[in-house]
Amino acid sequence: MPRKLKITKVEWEIMECVWNLGTKVSAREVHNRLYPENGKAYTTIQTILNTLQKKGLLECEKIGMVNFYTPVKSRKSMMKAELSGIASQMFQGSVPALANFLIDTNYLGLDEIESIKELLKEKEKKLRSKQND
Repeated sequence: MPRKLKITKVEWEIMECVWNLGTKVSAREVHNRLYPENGKAYTTIQTILNTLQKKGLLECEKIGMVNFYTPVKSRKSMMKAELSGIASQMFQGSVPALANFLIDTNYLGLDEIESIKELLKEKEKKLRSKQND
């Protein structure tokens, strides 16, 4: 069984920044975007980027004296993997159980419920269309 890749909160924050900035992002760009008031040291950002590279989430290309990082996986694929892990770990792999938990915890207001209903209707329509093809 493949080992589950663990992503920390700060690693997610940095990955979000890299995805938003695009390809070939330097540690300086990430640092300036996320911590313009020096909330974290530049060297800390560099270390985290290197850790993400070792985890296989970023590729690194050295141009001159600067390392540039490019995401290996999309935000969507990472989110899918993380949610799958949560569903597997906490809900025995059951997505309906995960959805039921979210509904029962009162996170949803009427607007969110209506929005979700519309999303489900669209998804159902697409799946039925594929079945009929």
